[in-house]
Amino acid sequence: MSNQPLLFVVFLISVSCSAQNTVMLSGQVLNKQDKSVMAEVNISLEGIKSEGLTKTDGYFQMNVPANEDFILNISYPDYVTKRIPIESEGQHLDVGIIFLERDISTEQTDNLITLTDSEVLDDAISSDTSGLLQATRDIFLSRAAFDFGQAFFRVRGYDSQYGKVLLNGIPMNKFYDGRPQWNNWGGLNDATRNQQFTHGLQPSTYDFGGILGTTNIDTRPSGLRPGTRLSSSVSNRTYAGRLMVTHTSKSKEKGLTYSISASRRWAKQGYIDGTLYDAYSVSAALEYKFDKPNSINFTGILASNRRGRSSAITEEVFELVGKKYNPYWGFQNGEIRNSRERKIAEPILMLNHFYESKKFNLNTGVSYQFGTNYRSRLGYYNAPNPDPSYYRYLPSFYINSPIGANFISANAAKEGFLENPQLDWTKVYQANGTNDKASYVLYDDVTNDNQFTANSIGNIKLVEAFQFDFGLTYRKLKSKYFAKIHDLFGSEFHEDIDPFSNTLNDINGNTSKKEKDIFNYNYALDVSHFDGFAQLRYDRNKWEAFLSVDCNSINYQRKGKFQNERFPENSLGKSSPISFTNLGFKAGFTYRFNGRHQLVLNEALLNKPPITQNIFINPRENNEIVPNLQNEKINAADINYYIRLPKLIGRITAFHTRFQNSTDINFFFVDSGVGSDFVQEVLTDLDKLHKGIELGLEYELSSAVKVTAVAAVGNYTYASNPSVAINFDTAGAEENFINPEGSVDLGTADIKRYKLAQGPQKAFALGISYRDPKYWWIGATANYLADNYANISTITRTKSFFLNPETGNPFPEATEENANKLLAQSPLDNFYLLNLVGGKSWLKKGKYISIFASVNNLFDASFRTGGYEQSRNGNYGQLAQDNLSGTPSFAPKYWYGYGRTYFLNLAFSF
Repeated sequence: MSNQPLLFVVFLISVSCSAQNTVMLSGQVLNKQDKSVMAEVNISLEGIKSEGLTKTDGYFQMNVPANEDFILNISYPDYVTKRIPIESEGQHLDVGIIFLERDISTEQTDNLITLTDSEVLDDAISSDTSGLLQATRDIFLSRAAFDFGQAFFRVRGYDSQYGKVLLNGIPMNKFYDGRPQWNNWGGLNDATRNQQFTHGLQPSTYDFGGILGTTNIDTRPSGLRPGTRLSSSVSNRTYAGRLMVTHTSKSKEKGLTYSISASRRWAKQGYIDGTLYDAYSVSAALEYKFDKPNSINFTGILASNRRGRSSAITEEVFELVGKKYNPYWGFQNGEIRNSRERKIAEPILMLNHFYESKKFNLNTGVSYQFGTNYRSRLGYYNAPNPDPSYYRYLPSFYINSPIGANFISANAAKEGFLENPQLDWTKVYQANGTNDKASYVLYDDVTNDNQFTANSIGNIKLVEAFQFDFGLTYRKLKSKYFAKIHDLFGSEFHEDIDPFSNTLNDINGNTSKKEKDIFNYNYALDVSHFDGFAQLRYDRNKWEAFLSVDCNSINYQRKGKFQNERFPENSLGKSSPISFTNLGFKAGFTYRFNGRHQLVLNEALLNKPPITQNIFINPRENNEIVPNLQNEKINAADINYYIRLPKLIGRITAFHTRFQNSTDINFFFVDSGVGSDFVQEVLTDLDKLHKGIELGLEYELSSAVKVTAVAAVGNYTYASNPSVAINFDTAGAEENFINPEGSVDLGTADIKRYKLAQGPQKAFALGISYRDPKYWWIGATANYLADNYANISTITRTKSFFLNPETGNPFPEATEENANKLLAQSPLDNFYLLNLVGGKSWLKKGKYISIFASVNNLFDASFRTGGYEQSRNGNYGQLAQDNLSGTPSFAPKYWYGYGRTYFLNLAFSF
């Protein structure tokens, strides 16, 4: 029997289902405060691919499904989004006038910047992801940024290198650590406010993206609100005060539009003692429209940021002097002086051509970024360590003495530390003033970058249901790394000789170095990178799907400029070139049950080249490359359920991500079971597993009151026992180094199932907000964060840990049970945070005035945001001895979160 009639019936049914009847929906959008018309307001149907813009008179018309219920979404940048339930009954619908009001809560973005600024305090906490999320309207992600961010919560436990940041479509993530450098445009909140964000594995029209998401910052003046905005802020977080001014001209169909912005931020010290803040930023964007589809845009940005850094501290130090303590600073002539400052100034020049039509968009750009990143440090040479929190100056040093506790000396150390807890600059000058050769040197670790980028991004509407996206990017980076003497404190010169091995840092150079001379190390790194992606998207009726592929190639090479006596054959000149070529795939689909419920599944298989800092074992001294270096493999998947009811909106997500073949390099001095030395620890074949659930819900109790509930429950662990090797130099007396080969393979580290130090793995929040018809707004959020862990020491989980370095045999008392007790991983304290926000706005004679205020951690809770185990005690005997008293000298070090802080912003727009 033929199946043709049956197939024909099925075809007719499918066609009839696809060809739904439509009716016309119309209305007008006005500004609530001055009743002016609003043009180019986005009008869309939630869960249905139907959208349009209001015309110059504020009116809109669009076709909508007949005989179907849906939610009309009206949105405009910096205005409160309106959601209106519509019941379609097969006839024309006129919703009348819809009023939109300014969203005072957008000032929270400025508040967020003061939180993400604290990333820079130390590299170990600079992986925070909050800055990536400032453009999102997702309930869960908003809470992650604005509330959980102060505890250095990381979405899905990911490092920020897995999120892609673009400026006008041009990638801004650094090659060195893979992370975006937010300071490159810090303080320019108004000029960078126009952002497009795609979360997680979702497809982006601008880039293949990262597993954390993609953010594109669009600086075109036509995308910014015209007019002038003045704002002033005060805070007690990273900076104390800020002034900002921005002016944007009116957009024209043809001709020139421009936007200029400038800001100044400052503080003698932030919340942490001794952390000065001195920053200024300027930007200019010039956009010229030739006709409706064609325009060019020039962007210039200079953001200079100088700040004092702080240190992680042991619990012993915390108990003595509190969470604000910072050992890096001291008074000099009555002024605060920090020995660890960081200054970043890396200007960006960018030119883009945009072609935009209904069927085809093309963005082609070139960018040049240059500048310098300084990190100061106080070095000491055959002189006492100037750090007042150095372990030999603390009570625990005398209590944990191997010859027995000395409580008298311990008490004297305590009193001495409390009397003089800060760096003594006077002693530094006195020590140098008696010698021509410096005992102390303040120097800068300098990175000087020059990077050229060219790229093109296109979007083609193939047919009604298909869109094709593509992009090509080429980047060329030339970096110089060197140490430069900043201050000799009255001495004539510094002798450029390694004090531990008495060897020359530069065989061919002068050993007597003056201020502003380069010393210690000097090398260059060249990186070239090509990336191309293609993406096909399908959107029809209830189904949406995409498939993306990415191909990239990267090349690295080191060039040593000093011939180091410790590595005479492998320090000067070019290293072997290192190249990687990778493919990545992403795919996903969406099924819309109706306009109110949808299911989204995504998966990605990626190969990611190692970042620059994990390629060369010790680039300051030699060309040695990590043996058998591999690409990092990433397998990520998530499933999402979205709900959009008239009163309730939200998302629940389950995710699973596995990282394989990662590489990590660490530097420290260790007393290990195979000997003592300053080593470079190299971890290879390192796997990590991230899995969990995210929930974000928002319920509208009334037109003025909303409540939110957010939860993140994750489990982030090591998923393999990685290989561990240590490397060291073999210069100096033979008895002073571990072996003549310069490296030891320690086998594997037993760390599988240990928790990762990626911020709190559980986070919960309940919030409520009230928006008054008289244009004031207030909100409160109660947060609970848990399951945070300090980073473990890997070398103590190798077999060498059980060896007695004196005999080479295992410690008799180093049983598995005893070792497990000593190395047990304990979570940091769980804690509650209550945050308050609020604001008010006025419209006076066409001038818009707004005030925004926030108080974080209202009850001044003390909590640790992260930390790390010290690796000094790398053998069982020494670590057990150090822990006998309960206050070890080499205890884990922690960063402490801010207590009660405030942020107040006043803005004036016209």
